[in-house]
Amino acid sequence: MTQLLCRLFIKDRDNVTSPVVRRAYGTLASVVGIVLNLLLASGKLTIGLITGALSIQADAINNLSDAGSQIISLVTFRIAAKPADREHPFGHARIEYVASLIVSFLVLSIGWDLLADSIDKVIHPTETLFSWISIGVLGVSVLIKLWLCFFNRRIAKKIDSSVMRATAADSLSDAGATAAVLVASLIYHFTSFDTDAYMGILVALLIMFAGIKILNETKNSILGEKPSDEIVEQINEVVSRYPAALGIHDLVIHNYGPGRVMASLHLEVDGHEDIFKSHDMADRVEQELRQVYGIEATVHMDPIVTNDPRVAELREMTIEIVTSLYPAVKIHDFRIVPGDTHTNLIFDAAVPFEIKESDEALCLAIGQKINEAKNECFAVITVDRV
Repeated sequence: MTQLLCRLFIKDRDNVTSPVVRRAYGTLASVVGIVLNLLLASGKLTIGLITGALSIQADAINNLSDAGSQIISLVTFRIAAKPADREHPFGHARIEYVASLIVSFLVLSIGWDLLADSIDKVIHPTETLFSWISIGVLGVSVLIKLWLCFFNRRIAKKIDSSVMRATAADSLSDAGATAAVLVASLIYHFTSFDTDAYMGILVALLIMFAGIKILNETKNSILGEKPSDEIVEQINEVVSRYPAALGIHDLVIHNYGPGRVMASLHLEVDGHEDIFKSHDMADRVEQELRQVYGIEATVHMDPIVTNDPRVAELREMTIEIVTSLYPAVKIHDFRIVPGDTHTNLIFDAAVPFEIKESDEALCLAIGQKINEAKNECFAVITVDRV
């Protein structure tokens, strides 16, 4: 069904880096979600009012909030597709993160209200009427919500959309919530034990859990996350095509929303190579990253000494010492400054955040080992946390 809808309503559907195509996917998903949630809400609200089932009425209100969330998504994709302008030179794609944040607060608000109403019904019980029509409506609702979950999840993966991922998670929690209401109705019919209010509490907790999950994922996107392994691998793969590229470090990646990735990196080159050739290679790396992967990159050249035996010896010694102390630490930008009485070994150390030791303690440990190995050598270290 998803493939059919995409073929019918989205032109050039495989060009997912295009803002126009992304907007078309977002519009399709939003319209489908709005229509189905409004139909579900109207059916459940009618049944809930007739039977007096609080959990069914709450589920209907939850569907109304879902329709509202889809309207937010619809507006969001239209804004995100706008080109960059003077006030927003990196485009408008990050508006999706804002929309996800709004959706998470809506979901949490609905869950909280339902939790309060359900607790009130536990304290002040009211009679619930059973209806096979309500069972049918709830059963169909579970199936539709499951389909919406997979539908939104597939589109989210296709266009890398945080809003669609949030919507998919919300649909899955809704399916679980409605299934709980369905079970409560069947238990009441066959045992005369009214679990409506208790299932309402369970539904509320499921809804709030989904809201917290969406909020956490969105918070990470807004604050800035570690770049995905896929993007790092793409950059390394492009650089590896150039034999004159001896290595990269200080890779920094900024995500300005789906399809808008900015990167900067230091490219190690032979210091004795023609500077114009090295600069041309850096330009080609930038162009290839932009054309193949849509990554806007700025490449800085770092010349290194490759034909000095003493520098090579001291570099290898330093790498061996650092690796023996901290296997996860990598060094770069290595150079030496010889003097009459001692030699300074100057380099950067890329230290993972997982190493909790302070920068000062780490530098001291490495420096002592280097000085023990060669007492005329002193380490001058700059720590980069990665």
